[in-house]
Order: sequence, then C-alpha cells, then structure tokens
Amino acid sequence: MLAPKPGLVDGRGAGAHCDMDLALMLRSADILEPWFGRLADVSRHRSIDRKLRREVGEIGRQAEADMLAGTGGVNTHRGALYALGLLVAGSAATGTSEPASVAAAAGALARLPDAGGGRQPDSHGRWARRLAPHAGAARQAQAGFPAVVDVALPALRGGRAKGAPEDVARVDALLALMAEVDDTCLLFRGGAAGLSLVKAGAAGVLACGGAGTPAGGAALLRLDRRLISHRLSPGGSGDLLAATLLLDRLCRS
Repeated sequence: MLAPKPGLVDGRGAGAHCDMDLALMLRSADILEPWFGRLADVSRHRSIDRKLRREVGEIGRQAEADMLAGTGGVNTHRGALYALGLLVAGSAATGTSEPASVAAAAGALARLPDAGGGRQPDSHGRWARRLAPHAGAARQAQAGFPAVVDVALPALRGGRAKGAPEDVARVDALLALMAEVDDTCLLFRGGAAGLSLVKAGAAGVLACGGAGTPAGGAALLRLDRRLISHRLSPGGSGDLLAATLLLDRLCRS
C-alpha cells in the first residue's frame, strides 16, 4: 500500500511489472499471513538447530505452494516469505524482539542447511548471482540482514526523528536500501548497468532531501518513470523493507 515506490506495485499502478497489480499483491499477502503464525508456533522457545531449520523450510515450501496456487503461478512474495519467515522463526525461537538479536538468530538459522529442500529450480536470483556472487536474499539472510539493521532501520527511525510523516520515512528507508543493496531482481532485469542506474537514482533522491521535500519528491517521480521505462523493479529492496517494518514493529510493540 505504500506509495510512491519506484518501479514497484502500489496504488498508482503495476510499476515495472506486467503480471502483477495491487489486488494480486494483497491477495498473496492474505494467503501468506497465517503461515507466519505457523512458523512462530513451531519455532517458539526452540534451539536453532538443523531440526528446526528443516521444519521451517518445510512450512516455507508449503506456504510458497499456497501462494503460487492463489496467484496463478505469479511470484508475488517469494523473497518476502523467505526473509520474514526466518525473522519470525528467529524471534519466536529466542523470545527476543530486539532487531539486531532477531536478525542474528535468523542469520544463524539461514546458515544451516535446509535438509528437506532438495534441488531447487533455477531462479532469477540464482542467475543474477553469476554477475554478483554475494548478492541475493540468501546471502543477506545468512549475514544477519545487515542492510536492514545497519541501513534501513536507521533511515526509518532517522526520518521519524526529523518529524517526517510515516509514509515518507518508509519511502526514504526503501530508497536507502535501493542505494545500497545488490538487488538480484535488478541484476536479472537490467544487468550491472540497471543496478547502477537504480543505486545512483535512489542516492540522488536522498541527496535532494528525500521523498518529503519538493526537490526529492520530483526526483523520486523521475526515478519511477525511468525504472518503469526500463522495466526495472527493485523487488529485493521491497522485500527488505518488509523485513525492516517487521523488526521495527516487533521492537515497538
């Protein structure tokens, strides 16, 4: 629902996508919501070990199948399911809501082998990692979500501290991620040149003062038009923004 998100689906339209719209994204989110409850239930007060990793992986695969059945095979939220699922499991297992501790627990879980996964089909992320071996959701998770803890959360909280409206603080947190993350969605769609375009554009919006200023708002809309014209969608950064908002909500509640 957050807008304007450059290149991404929101209430204004489909962004750089041709197979998604807001109604589909909301339906997918509704399908996935109860699965996070199952992940919390199975993980609560558990040791982070291979047995838990196998159980979390199996629930994640069931959730993904449920999502794809409900979206007609469109990958709406696979990356978000992976990131949020690990964070939910990490928080439930450790009983903590402190962001760095939750992210560290999720990272420990992500580094364990998923014994039930078998051979995974090729994906856009796996293809893009041939260009940037350290990019992708798995690498970010295994490292303890540094882009969330060290980049997006400080940006979100910094915006609030300066009096920015909540939607502006969230868009600026997304832009901070876009400026920093080697997003495999962008690498797949636009290669290294596409990734550089998005990083520079997001950094430029922030340098103009961010989404809440006249200059920053104008730069944001120009960036959005460029991403749509080049069919560039920063989906990985969108997933990490969701992870940021989850950790922030856990801490605040």
